[in-house]
Amino acid sequence: MHRTRSILALILVSAGLVWIGQGTSVLKGSSFMVGDPRWAWIGAACVVVGIAIGVREIRSRRA
Repeated sequence: MHRTRSILALILVSAGLVWIGQGTSVLKGSSFMVGDPRWAWIGAACVVVGIAIGVREIRSRRA
C-alpha cells in the first residue's frame, strides 16, 4: 500500500503541474484546457493534495 500512495502522490503532482502550465498558457497546444484558468486552479489543488499524500507517506514510514 505504501508504494501505491507514493505513486498516486507522484501522479497527482505531475498531472497538476501540467494542468497549471496549460491553464496559464505556459504550455501551448490545441487542447481545450489551454488558457482556461479553471484548469490552473484544478492543477494547483492536485499539487497540494499530492504533496499532502506524499508528506503523510514519508511520515508514516518513519513511525
